[in-house]
Amino acid sequence: MKVEEVLAEGVPPIVAILRGIRTEEAVDIAASLVEAGVRLIEVPFNSPDPCGSIRAMVKALGDRAAFGGGTVTSTDLAEQLAAAGGTFMVSPNTDAAVIARSLELGMDVLPGFLTPTEAFAALGAGARDLKLFPGSVLGSSYIKAIREVLPAEARIWAVGGVGVANVAEFRAAGVYGIGVGGSLYRPGDDAATVAARAASLVAAWKAAS
Repeated sequence: MKVEEVLAEGVPPIVAILRGIRTEEAVDIAASLVEAGVRLIEVPFNSPDPCGSIRAMVKALGDRAAFGGGTVTSTDLAEQLAAAGGTFMVSPNTDAAVIARSLELGMDVLPGFLTPTEAFAALGAGARDLKLFPGSVLGSSYIKAIREVLPAEARIWAVGGVGVANVAEFRAAGVYGIGVGGSLYRPGDDAATVAARAASLVAAWKAAS
């Protein structure tokens, strides 16, 4: 599935970031997230076997969730991600060439930005969704300020330090979605633990609506 297909089903715009996941546990962890209502799942490329994990998850759950790759910092990684079946690309930075190549490959893009200059560069390269990273360092007041100058169709996703405790604050500031890593999954966590955290996060998101 692609991101928009998942979101069209009323799923909260929450990306689970599975940094450090191993291929042999990827399907079980992903299944626990999907059952809890988190159906956008990212495996960063600095994980042990990102393409293997993505390929396994897509094969098992590709009709129920969108799977993508994170820390995509080159066109080569974008090509590897597409070949593994990933349908969206997440990066920590704004690189016009990586954005353009990812779009050419049919993937949705979520490039990272920090400044208005980077945000407009990403939009100019074809992005609509923008990843504010690190979100918790700049906070909700920054999001409110930068939304005033961005086009109305631009969608900000806050990533980094966002979770159950502050999701309502970020929603009130106008974020479209969030990406959550360590407070959802850390290497060694079992599926039941991840499922419980995901359920709490989904409940917090809905309560802040």
